[in-house]
Amino acid sequence: MNKSLEKGQIVDGKVTGIQPYGAFVQLDEETQGLVHISEITHGFVNDINDHLKIGDEVKVKILEVNEAENKVSLSIRATEEAPKKETQAKTSTNNQTVSNDSTTGFNTLKDKLQEWIKQSENK
Repeated sequence: MNKSLEKGQIVDGKVTGIQPYGAFVQLDEETQGLVHISEITHGFVNDINDHLKIGDEVKVKILEVNEAENKVSLSIRATEEAPKKETQAKTSTNNQTVSNDSTTGFNTLKDKLQEWIKQSENK
């Protein structure tokens, strides 16, 4: 393992293998690391093959170096700027609140409960 690799460094590498759980990236002649599927890009990744292929040159951030187990944890996502969330615009029409929310994701029941209560009171 290359002793000059340190946590937090951003280095170039080459994708050498793809598995359902992540991609293997060659950093130098003797060091290979793993980019876990959750570290491929911002957002949900269903299939790594939609984002990477063997032979791709990638920029990765070193998340952890475990010399005892000869493992290097990497992230492509950490080298990219996170997408900006669009603000939620609300307008009032006929005593109803209409949400123009273009962001996607999951809301907990707690997050939605107050909105549902207001909607039911307005009906």
